[in-house]
Amino acid sequence: MRIRKMCMACILLLMAGCTGGGETGKERAGKIEPKQENQAKQMNNTQHSAGRDMPNPTANKRKNNRILLNVPLIRQNPELKYGCEVTSLAMVLRYAGVKADKMSLANQIKKEIDPLKKTTAGDITGWGDPADGFVGDMTGRKPGYAVYDREIAALLDRYMPGRANNLTGSSFDRVLEQVEAGRPVVVWTTGDYRLPDRWEKWKHKGETIKTPLDLHAVVLVGFDAGHVYVNDPLSGIKKKQVERKQFEASWRALKKRAVTYRG
Repeated sequence: MRIRKMCMACILLLMAGCTGGGETGKERAGKIEPKQENQAKQMNNTQHSAGRDMPNPTANKRKNNRILLNVPLIRQNPELKYGCEVTSLAMVLRYAGVKADKMSLANQIKKEIDPLKKTTAGDITGWGDPADGFVGDMTGRKPGYAVYDREIAALLDRYMPGRANNLTGSSFDRVLEQVEAGRPVVVWTTGDYRLPDRWEKWKHKGETIKTPLDLHAVVLVGFDAGHVYVNDPLSGIKKKQVERKQFEASWRALKKRAVTYRG
């Protein structure tokens, strides 16, 4: 599905990792807006053949509430060009009263050391697995990408032993329950909070890693009937309002990854 003449643009996007978020999204090379019909299908696909979301009896009541946590904003730049995940975790820990900073977290997060491999035409053929650790260089001095929920939860557990709560695969209502209970959540979305529309894949230890080019992580700090509110470490916007259905659709498309702590 990849057009060869766009390969180099894809590489540039992939190297952007978290850097393609929010207001800077239009600056990404060759950006394609998601098709509306595909977005609608994703939004309406609230049930899955495996792990179907069950109705929540408090969901209707929650729709009428407005919850907004005053989570401190921490920016990932300039030190961590690709550090949206650890910077988001730093915000969550800071809100929980734990002394932690983004640079310490960046040093401690497990790293996926497989080097970037690509063809002379620019196609990526091999790299690391974000499920196993941060892929690439978080500082931006070399190509960098991302890390998924498991290692973020493991790092959180170092600072709050026994209290890490990996919500990945849960319903969005369950994620909102955490915010309602006063616990902000690290969530994986895209740079513009829309459905991922450009995907890349490469080989890692015999497996195929398929992932969106515009992967991003933010802190979910609130919600109301039609919106969610996030602290975005890249744009530097605190309590940014995002249309709720749009945000949930992007979150679902990225395998519903979310991490917080237990009360």
